[in-house]
Amino acid sequence: MASSPENNASLSIQKGTHSESSQAKKSQHAEEAIFYMNCRAAYLTVLKSSLENIKSKEQLLLVLQQAGRNPSQKTVNKYWTSQTTTLNFDDFCTILKKEKPATKTELLEAFGKIDTDNTGYILHDELYKILTTRGEKMTWDEVSAITKQAGFNCSGKLDYNKFCDLYMTTSEQCCKTAREKLQVDSRLRQQQFGSHTETSSEGITLPVSKPSPRVSRKTDHKLAPTKGDSRTPSRPSSAQSCKASVSTTISNCASSNRNTKLIEPDTIKEWQCAQSKGCFYLEDDGEIISHKYKLHLPQRSTVCITIKPLNVHQVEGKSCHWLSVDTALYILKENETQENLQLVSFTEQQNKEMFGWKGELGSGIYWLLPFTTGCRLKKVKTQFTGEAKLVYRGEDGELALTKEFRAALLDIFETIDLDGNGLLSLEEYNFFELRTSGEKCDEEAWAVCKENFDMKKNELTRQGFMDLNLMEANDREGDPSDLWVTLLSLGYNKALEMTEACPFVIDIYAEKCKPRIKAIYLEAGSWQLNRAICKSVVNKGEAKVMDGCENIIIYTYKAGRRITSVIENKSENKVIIHVNNEQSKNCLSNRGLTVFAVEVAPKSMTVSQHVMPLNEQEEWLYNCVHSLLR
Repeated sequence: MASSPENNASLSIQKGTHSESSQAKKSQHAEEAIFYMNCRAAYLTVLKSSLENIKSKEQLLLVLQQAGRNPSQKTVNKYWTSQTTTLNFDDFCTILKKEKPATKTELLEAFGKIDTDNTGYILHDELYKILTTRGEKMTWDEVSAITKQAGFNCSGKLDYNKFCDLYMTTSEQCCKTAREKLQVDSRLRQQQFGSHTETSSEGITLPVSKPSPRVSRKTDHKLAPTKGDSRTPSRPSSAQSCKASVSTTISNCASSNRNTKLIEPDTIKEWQCAQSKGCFYLEDDGEIISHKYKLHLPQRSTVCITIKPLNVHQVEGKSCHWLSVDTALYILKENETQENLQLVSFTEQQNKEMFGWKGELGSGIYWLLPFTTGCRLKKVKTQFTGEAKLVYRGEDGELALTKEFRAALLDIFETIDLDGNGLLSLEEYNFFELRTSGEKCDEEAWAVCKENFDMKKNELTRQGFMDLNLMEANDREGDPSDLWVTLLSLGYNKALEMTEACPFVIDIYAEKCKPRIKAIYLEAGSWQLNRAICKSVVNKGEAKVMDGCENIIIYTYKAGRRITSVIENKSENKVIIHVNNEQSKNCLSNRGLTVFAVEVAPKSMTVSQHVMPLNEQEEWLYNCVHSLLR
């Protein structure tokens, strides 16, 4: 039958669309290939092998610089915490994805905020003052090293446009030198970097697994690359085939979201109690950090431990976004060392927004690690009609804080007043300082605060905290820039709504002794927490062996309104698991994607995803297929 002109036109459009889609995929994979090549080049400039781990904060800083980054100490501390011992190549790749190199436009904008007259120059005296007193302070000698460079300094001024050009050139030269070294040294170029191996930008080939040292395997000649060692990064792709797979389906009615009710003992009011507040903070890269605690029990006792979002007072008309955020606590027992923590249990029972655990604990030290899935606490784009006003000048010409800003500061005070006594100790204030400026206030600076602001028993009062922020506004002559830096770092948006933080409160009741709880750190989830999450799911969840691959096991566990899946890889090789949620309904994944891929190291476990109902008032269906990428 002859085809009509309409059919021919339709076919032509379909071909064109298919061609554009194919070109887009090629472009995406080409970009990924370049990214991983740069990662490999930088890594091997500092380390001898891809299998060698980064063993210190100094090494991390050096390898990031080789990749064209110039991280601040605060950035380095974010990835190398007090509990970090090593980072591997995959960790390094993840960091580089999050920490984008600064562009010239961004650098010029930063200098432009100092050069308010737009002259293109900054006086050396002003540069010294800024770089040695603000933010991550530099030494006098470090600043002198900049001002003595003849190329962009003259007559006591810095030509910051030329400085930015040199900065960008130097950054690119670091990357170029690393790449050239990789190209020259064939031994380095052929190294296996887990799943991040070299990719041909001409076409997508199937990944070839590194043979196990114990098992000799024949490779299908049809899949073997014909030129070099060309393999694909760990991303889902239609060009990759998923052979072994396992499917999990859980149907939930609206009422099942709270079917594990926490039952408190009738006599709990007579038990001794300890309480501490804390907060989850959302970082720019989507990572979540929170306080971490030590619990001390002087003797064996039955205890009841709960956590829930903190309902701080809000300005009328402002929504409380954080009250819908899920919270949990993982209880770990400290043995001989802090590194050797063992999972005791976690808060899986639920009573409305509160999650809890009741049981018996022996005497000793325990770690309480707060956790939220990130399903509800995530980056959102909001349209603002205008920026909230923070300060104003009264009839006498003096600066004052607006009513809205004072209300936000009272909420902040209540959140950072961890023990709830209405005062801020130096320890509590330092958690605030670390979050907002990356620095700590020492005893000497605290003594100066005591002389200038209202304190009781060496602790800062609410009024003292208000006056401290007013002083900051006065120091900047009413410019609210620094105040906004503080607010944004604490999860507030420009409308003074707390959208990227979730304050919470922890209560510990003990029947036979007085429990003590103390906040120790404010940092991202540690490997201890990740291991605890995996263990809890493995211990209590349903296990399914992947069809066609007995070394891959998928564990799925539902607690209240949360479903968590964990992938265990028992093989000797790293694997890439394709995860597909397209058949799920009314579900929200912490990954933010319906289809994605997860890398799992040899002989290890990792969280695949956390899922919650999008609308808790409606039924929701969890239907997930995990497949092994071949």
